[in-house]
This record gives sequence, C-alpha cells and structure tokens, in this order.
Amino acid sequence: MDISSAALVVIDMQNGFVNHHSRHVVPAVADLAARWSAAGRPVVFTRYFNYPDSPYERFFQWRRLQEPPETDIVPELAEAAGHAHAGVDKTGYTLFTPEAAELMRRAGWTDLVFCGIATESCVLKSAADAFEHGYAPWIVTDACASDAGPDIHDAGLLVARRLIGTGQLVDVEHVMGQLATRVADPVLE
Repeated sequence: MDISSAALVVIDMQNGFVNHHSRHVVPAVADLAARWSAAGRPVVFTRYFNYPDSPYERFFQWRRLQEPPETDIVPELAEAAGHAHAGVDKTGYTLFTPEAAELMRRAGWTDLVFCGIATESCVLKSAADAFEHGYAPWIVTDACASDAGPDIHDAGLLVARRLIGTGQLVDVEHVMGQLATRVADPVLE
C-alpha cells in the first residue's frame, strides 16, 4: 500500500444502510477515517441515492434511500464527511462516477482504500472498478459490513479475493501500521 498516494474511500455510511447487521462497523469506520485524516491523508465519502423507476425499484422493488434521513451520513461520521477531501453522490453501486474518476485522476492517487457498507455491493463494485481502472484497491475487511448480515459480508469478501486478489484485503491494524510508517518517515526537501 502506497500511503503517500492513497485515499481512504468511505462507502455509503448512511442511515438507511445501518441496521442490526451493520451497526457494529460504524465505530471502526469513524476511527479509521479520523486517524487517516489526522495523518494528513485525503478521505472521500460516497452517498448513494435511489430514485423513482431506478433499476433497484424495477428489478428488486426496493424503494428505500430516496430522501433524508435515510440518505444522510450517520451522525457519528457527519462531521468527518463535512470536512472530507471530497464527497461523491452516486445512483449506482460504484464510486466511479465521471466526477469521481476526474477527481482521482487530478489528485494522482494510485491506491484506493475502501471501507463502509455494503461489502458485497458498493464496496466490492468500487474495488473491482478501481482494479480495472489501474488503481491498487484495498478493502479494509473489519471496517466493512453488509446490511444483509455477516454471511453476505463474508460472501462479498470471498468474491473480492477472486476479483482483486487476496493480498488486497487488509484489516484496520494493517492500515494503521502503514499510516504510522508514513508519519514516521522524514520528509526531505
């Protein structure tokens, strides 16, 4: 992981995705985002918005996350989202909207570190798209969850190993070690 050119991408930490299956990940994501930001590294937050007659409505009959408070970032992360390097609003699974792709290109990031909800959908799709766009994708396994339950979270990680590589799945402790190494390195000018 090249921390010096990495961004932390916090995926869809919204009220409508936090439930009894995913609530446990909120403190882990909040801590990771705070520590990443304190190390002077950029944090990007995504928010998903559903809309009338979306594919989610047509194919799943799923009509949620169309308005606040469901679309709001959870209170524990609202301040961090407000101070983030960027916010990306999306109507599909992936981070890779045209605006986000341009943001990443301009920033020159090489590594994208993903956490958030839901492991098997928006986190997985964003990481797989990052891989296909030439970025080094990293999924922080203990800072992700599925609102559909732990078995679905595990299924998402199983597929992620096949799509982006087993070595690209890391835990918070690994990321903190990488951050500590970067902070300890002297800057020569």
